[in-house]
Amino acid sequence: METTTVASHIADANLADAGRNRIEWAERDMPVLRAIRERFAKEKPLAGQRITACLHVTTETANLM
Repeated sequence: METTTVASHIADANLADAGRNRIEWAERDMPVLRAIRERFAKEKPLAGQRITACLHVTTETANLM
């Protein structure tokens, strides 16, 4: 079986679990952030709109994406 190497901008994929844990921490320990996400998921105020954003993904913004 032949394997292919894919170029990537990810410096260390081994950090994925730690990042996922931080995102889950933000969801669990930031009730206002969770409430905003749940409200927007239910109401869908941006349905049909195309949104473009350029931002650093943090534990907080990851919960809103």
